[in-house]
Amino acid sequence: MKLRVVFFCVSVLILSSCGSSKKASQSKTKKSAGVVLNESKPEKLPSVNEKELTKKLLNKNSSLNKQTLAYIRKYAPISVKEMHENKIPASITLAQGILESGRGRSELALKSNNHFGIKCHTQWQGERVYHDDDEKGECFRKYQFVETSYDDHSAFLTERKRYSFLFNYGAKDYKRWAKGLKKAGYATDKQYPNKLIRIIEDYKLYEFDKVKKKDFKLDDKATEVVEKEVNSKNSIAKYYEVTKGDTLYSIARKFNTTVALIKEVNGLKDNVISIGQHLLIQ
Repeated sequence: MKLRVVFFCVSVLILSSCGSSKKASQSKTKKSAGVVLNESKPEKLPSVNEKELTKKLLNKNSSLNKQTLAYIRKYAPISVKEMHENKIPASITLAQGILESGRGRSELALKSNNHFGIKCHTQWQGERVYHDDDEKGECFRKYQFVETSYDDHSAFLTERKRYSFLFNYGAKDYKRWAKGLKKAGYATDKQYPNKLIRIIEDYKLYEFDKVKKKDFKLDDKATEVVEKEVNSKNSIAKYYEVTKGDTLYSIARKFNTTVALIKEVNGLKDNVISIGQHLLIQ
């Protein structure tokens, strides 16, 4: 009888111990939302002739992506500001912003204002979101303002030793910077340098590398609305949820676009898609 009682007590202790350890394990794996950091309100920046440049580009080539042109008009000044303050070519910053954020329209960018795909890492205490990237449910930094993500991008490159060799290159040597970013491990995509260089050359972003600090003058005129096409219904970000039987080809035909474009804006490395996956559609 005594042995039965002892055995019963031991069993209860083991079960309760397992239950508590399971709860502890669950609490450890619970995803933290982080804390809201006090971000400075974005300042008004001088014009860098971004409107003139994009209008000329569009006049010469009407097939250029309208969302990309709108992105350039909006964020070229802060790219030049970061260049003057941190010695990172404006063309590189701007091209990375365009590519990493899907022209500011990717799912991650829209829900976190994170335009550079910067992950949380151990030292990040701010707000965070979870998004599928190289692995499922990875932690990414969340910002109140897109401009803060630009500042953080500069800090990310200037404060890490693995990127230090990049600053030995000239501020106008965007090709070496693009290749150097891949070498330092910023991205896993083998075509990452080529994609950056293509964006820079197709949209002449290297022109912003030539802007001198003394010419960085504030434009007091009211900002002209030169992107009516971008503000049309077609410019609103659209997402498609993959269903059984879908292929990239069938989705491209359905939305009158191309497989290559869908892969580009969604950062897909191959043609593999899964049911329930959300794809940004142009």
